[in-house]
Amino acid sequence: MNTDARLAEALDRLPDYLGSHVLVSLTALVIGLGISLPLAIFALRRPRLRAGALAFASVVQTIPGLALLALFYPLLLALSELCKSVFGAGFSALGFLPSVLALALYSMLPVLRNTVTGLAGVDPSLRESASLTGANPWQVMRDIELPLAMPVIMAGVRTSAVWVIGTATLSTPIGQTSLGNYIFAGLQTQNWVFVLFGCVVAAVLALVVDQLLALMERGLATRSRKLVSAGALGLAVVVLAALLPGRALTQARYVIGTKPFTEQYVLASLIENRLAANDLSTARLDGLGSAVILNALAADEIDVYVDYSGTIWADDMHQADVRTRAEVLSAVGDWLRRTKGIRLLGSLGFENAYALAMTRTKADALGIKSIADLAAHAPGLSIAGDYEFFERPEWKSIREAYGLNFRMQRTMQPDFMYAALANGDVDVASVYTSDGRIAQYDLQVLGDPKHAIPPYDAIVLLSPRRANDEKLIAALRPLIGAIPVDLMREANLRASEKGALPKNAAKWLWEGIQRK
Repeated sequence: MNTDARLAEALDRLPDYLGSHVLVSLTALVIGLGISLPLAIFALRRPRLRAGALAFASVVQTIPGLALLALFYPLLLALSELCKSVFGAGFSALGFLPSVLALALYSMLPVLRNTVTGLAGVDPSLRESASLTGANPWQVMRDIELPLAMPVIMAGVRTSAVWVIGTATLSTPIGQTSLGNYIFAGLQTQNWVFVLFGCVVAAVLALVVDQLLALMERGLATRSRKLVSAGALGLAVVVLAALLPGRALTQARYVIGTKPFTEQYVLASLIENRLAANDLSTARLDGLGSAVILNALAADEIDVYVDYSGTIWADDMHQADVRTRAEVLSAVGDWLRRTKGIRLLGSLGFENAYALAMTRTKADALGIKSIADLAAHAPGLSIAGDYEFFERPEWKSIREAYGLNFRMQRTMQPDFMYAALANGDVDVASVYTSDGRIAQYDLQVLGDPKHAIPPYDAIVLLSPRRANDEKLIAALRPLIGAIPVDLMREANLRASEKGALPKNAAKWLWEGIQRK
């Protein structure tokens, strides 16, 4: 796949991604300004309130942006469930609302600080002169203090706008479409055109907004209505140009969700193609976090996605006992139906399980063919895992079952992890059994004789409102049991190392299914 095709794909997605990014950023800025500006004015002559407000806003800034965004989802989900029980109706806890609230908090510090600084810097003699003419405190604030402090306040607004536009790229894992979709998807599929495109567009957007606000700031400082009007008009043009071409997610009938890794993008594209072939309109929510996506499905915020039986068995059902694939699949399907109203339509036919792997050369040199063989050598070796692996119950089960104790643990992006393993930077890595890079890097997947890792069938799940949707089920039925693991490995490889876009790998995968 050449660069031109990837750039064309990026441009095709730009209206949705840019429009959604601008909408969430603008809304968060308006809310943040609506809170922080009045609060700063009210707290100006109240030292304790002023100190408390600034301290709170400063603490918010110390929280990593992704963590702050992620924290709002479970809070809003619990509040939505409470509203359902009390009022009979809830609200969406996914995407827009948690993103706006988190970003609004993030926007407050620069405006609070600059408003307090600007107002405090007004010459006291001007206040006294206005008071002597009979002006009340509000009139002094409106006619003297705010106009004089406005250039300093606008400097804070500029900083806040740049922060919010940059941080909004991190809202993708909680379901908010943004320019971050390019970056998250590009990193997982090694589509560096997407990564660069997303970064450049986000940077250009922030710079344009900053310069237009700077124009307004200069206009306020020089009392030039033309400059203020020009900046405001420019901002209005940017917002309208971004929002008007975007296609609203709510217009699509079926929403497909994905987790943030290559296989999920390929399978989502496959599902998207099957639904389109049956004249069903679709939209995508890509890159959702593992802790978010199942709850989003249960809440009818997405309609269909592919999960893995072992993930639900270990993470959600908190099971650790040894079962066969069929037993786990049956138990997971029953639990999903009883507790969440989710329908397990069936297995796609392959497993994407966690496994430990080494380069074949090192494994042969040390005589290691299973995790049991690895245990004796582990104290002298290093191991790498993805962002979740060392916190997952599977890792705990593996360590307890085999008594593993490595010299060093390293966490890294999966794409870099395979390369690090091949280059000898790490000795062992947690891999995925359906990943084509196992063959590409000639890795030895270590056996698990004690069955510490549960079965991981790829399963199609339907939301409660789609559980009996015959059109959707008919469109997806040809995929059930139709994908062997070798076919999926090749599709994954085509979507990453061989340079194809996930949608093209999905097309190849469907052709492979039909050839069977």
